[in-house]
Amino acid sequence: MRRRPRRNRKNKFTRELIRETQIEVSDLIYPMFLIDGEGQREEIGSMPGQFRLSIDQACEEIGSCLNLGLNTFALFPALQDNLKNRLATESLNPEGLYLRGIREIKKSFPDAILLTDVAMDPYSSDGHDGVVEGDKILNDPTLEILGQMAVAQASAGADIIGPSDMMDGRVGVIRDALDENDHQEVSIMSYAVKYASHFYGPFREALDSAPKSGDKKTYQMDYRNRSEALIEAELDYNEGADFLMVKPALSYLDIISDLKSEFPLPIAAYNVSGEYAMIKAAAKNGWINGEEVALEVLTSIKRAGADIILTYFAKEIAKQLKT
Repeated sequence: MRRRPRRNRKNKFTRELIRETQIEVSDLIYPMFLIDGEGQREEIGSMPGQFRLSIDQACEEIGSCLNLGLNTFALFPALQDNLKNRLATESLNPEGLYLRGIREIKKSFPDAILLTDVAMDPYSSDGHDGVVEGDKILNDPTLEILGQMAVAQASAGADIIGPSDMMDGRVGVIRDALDENDHQEVSIMSYAVKYASHFYGPFREALDSAPKSGDKKTYQMDYRNRSEALIEAELDYNEGADFLMVKPALSYLDIISDLKSEFPLPIAAYNVSGEYAMIKAAAKNGWINGEEVALEVLTSIKRAGADIILTYFAKEIAKQLKT
């Protein structure tokens, strides 16, 4: 036998020498949840090891992450119901939790990269990503609100704007709004291909942002569709997105691969809350080695073509890679 592939697997150092895919800390973005108050650190029941953090606690967490080489963070606000209304006006409050949090974190850690979330659902009394009228989610009236949110977040110090709403045309509206307000340097990481997935449950628990009625299937993509993802991504590419994201990640490796092949932009993938929770639950029951499975999953996402991975495992992986 002239060809014996096992020769290249004969020991650890040979395997390391020829490895094709390697996770680096610089590939990762760490999602974090903000709540109001001081000294607040509330563990999320369905996401062991993840917390809702007051701004001061978030700053402590970010400081420890920076020491591990993890320097990019996606921020999400968990608001009280009395601050929510159908037009998400709290999103524009300069003294509100989110904009204040961005400012304070950026002041404490000017070199940290902050990815912010542009969507109505954390602030909406309806729990939807757009303006609700009857049983419809209105696309075009939502765009103006999203543009205003993006400008407010950029003014507070956001480095990258992340529209996660899946309204048609929102990337173009946000790009125009940012440019018109002297934020040409602020990037857009578009949630270009966001599926109406059943893997979002723990995240919605964390933010208490589930729809009060109906679902999100009229704007988030049908998980049975593949070619439609290229249409969504091309629209966002042409409207000025700087990154294209696929969400969720693990059940959509084919979509990540498709985008990587078709577009000359960095491709991001969101390893979402349900994917995280499944691994944590199986590890707790002793069915799997949680650390090894997490690394295997993230490697598969990168192998499929993702340049950037948003994951709740980011800090754990950063610790693993440092040891």
